[in-house]
Amino acid sequence: MGSPFPGFPAEALEFFRGLARHNKREWFQPRKAHFEEYVKQPMVQLVEALNRGLERLAPGLVTPPEKAIYRIYRDTRFSKDKTPYKDHIAASFHSRASAGQSDGGLYVAISHKEVAVGGGVYLPDPAALRTIREHVARNHGELRRILASKTVKRLLGELQGEQLTRVPKGFACDHPAADLLRFKRYILYMELPPELATTPRLYQEIWSRFRATMPFLEFLTAPFGKTKKRIQIADLL
Repeated sequence: MGSPFPGFPAEALEFFRGLARHNKREWFQPRKAHFEEYVKQPMVQLVEALNRGLERLAPGLVTPPEKAIYRIYRDTRFSKDKTPYKDHIAASFHSRASAGQSDGGLYVAISHKEVAVGGGVYLPDPAALRTIREHVARNHGELRRILASKTVKRLLGELQGEQLTRVPKGFACDHPAADLLRFKRYILYMELPPELATTPRLYQEIWSRFRATMPFLEFLTAPFGKTKKRIQIADLL
């Protein structure tokens, strides 16, 4: 059975190589049509293909391309880096399409540097982070089993995210989940070779990691009442 997505054209990676060298409006504007044809439209097709898989695996994460795909334009208002364009194209799939990075979700990005795939809770607000930490404190054994699975280790590596230097207030310093409670973000994330983007294998490499992320993502979102069907690691082997 063939891949549901043939891969990005080689011109997509060439576009990002050029953008990395000439990240300014004078270069981008004459090539905007190239961006639309070789980068944006293939990304729409990839998101549509991933959504078809999510309809079966996790229908609550299905996100229309117009909401899933991030704009190429950077918000430079509060950044010292004033380059106007991102050097990649990315999409995310959230259980509430409007919730953005404060809610759990899946993520994929394509550039000339790597293919990035992952999921988790990237920027939880303080109340959500407290809820997640309390859930982790009560159920850290389950989280450790998820993170220790061979599938997760092979496809996604270790738990990532910004951490505190100490256990947060309200939890004992010697809590058995102290190492997990210090996280401010809970993310599984893997970078793959950029040349993968132009091959039919791209879809399966992304999809296998989306599936492997689901038990982790469902664990994080369970205390918010968003989990209707728990996907076990054993289901992914």
